[in-house]
Amino acid sequence: MTTESLSSTATSRFKLLLRPFQQDRLLQVLLLIAVLFTAFQPARIVAYPGWVNWPTIATLIGLIVLTKGIESSGYLFYLGRYIVNRLNNERVLAIFLVSAAALLSTVLTNDIALFIIVPLTLGLRSIAGLPIGRLVIFEALAVNAGSLLTPIGNPQNILLWQKSHLSFFAFTAQMAPLAGIVFVLLLALTALSFPSLKIHAEESEKNLQWDARLLGYSSLLYLGFLTAVEFGQPGWGLLVVIVCVFFLARGILLEVDWSLIAVFVLMFIDIRLLTEIGALKTWLDGIAAYAPHELFLAGLLGSQLISNVPATILLTKYVPASKIIAYAVNAGGFGFVLGSLANLIALRMANEKGIWLRFHFFSVPLLIAAGLVAYLLI
Repeated sequence: MTTESLSSTATSRFKLLLRPFQQDRLLQVLLLIAVLFTAFQPARIVAYPGWVNWPTIATLIGLIVLTKGIESSGYLFYLGRYIVNRLNNERVLAIFLVSAAALLSTVLTNDIALFIIVPLTLGLRSIAGLPIGRLVIFEALAVNAGSLLTPIGNPQNILLWQKSHLSFFAFTAQMAPLAGIVFVLLLALTALSFPSLKIHAEESEKNLQWDARLLGYSSLLYLGFLTAVEFGQPGWGLLVVIVCVFFLARGILLEVDWSLIAVFVLMFIDIRLLTEIGALKTWLDGIAAYAPHELFLAGLLGSQLISNVPATILLTKYVPASKIIAYAVNAGGFGFVLGSLANLIALRMANEKGIWLRFHFFSVPLLIAAGLVAYLLI
């Protein structure tokens, strides 16, 4: 390979790595906030790394890298297409896609589940009359419902798991009642929202290829990494994951959305900076004295205003990670589109006129229902 071709390859890889950073508006806003605060107090920048919960970030990186490996193997898309081709009813198809999205989000994180299910759904546009936008809306709701079950389903649960020191199974058992009831409510809403009409979804899966080797070692590393996290060693687990992936499929590292990691690092820093503003600090210091119902409302409504991940980071700065916070911020993923980053990801992928407004027609009732159920369960 010539020097010129090597240079061209390196440039294209750098552009691939840089693209998410250029397109992520949330990251740019968070970075701007950090820069503005730093401009007034530049000496404080040395304290920024200490404000980040690095075990949570390490856990998040490991999960994202390994789920990207599973996604890139192509097997889940192949399996989804295989099943869809054998469904001939719109309501049954909708229930399958919603259930699949919820199930995947319990183990692959909510955003990765969307990156698998939504493209599969968008590929069904050729079926006349199929409400693609509505399906994507329900898939967004499904990953919020499914991901709340496990400590690895979404970023707020990863943070709460790290801070609560509960085992994987204890955390899951804590969340199971809320997850089960919300999922049943979502299935009922799905059945009511999609008619029982005949469809023909024949899009052959025979030409789809999947990489058994990539699927195999990604799955094994995934189980090993979860074991490391369970024993309180996410840093060492991540090191093993990165080394193995580098030698086995280094291209995966370029496909990872590193801007998402940067978003969470900046969230820790920005929230610390914002909470030290005089008047705001005085008000926030009162969170430690909140009664349980006040803390629940702070998590639920705070998620609607600033999204559930920042709300979790903010609340756990003042009070211990608890079932109250976990139920509040996960129920808060429904409702307003900003409640969960998964909502934004799904609707942006759909790119359909009017979908942002229609999303709230289904999501707000679920917020009310999930909020009431969560409050009764705590």
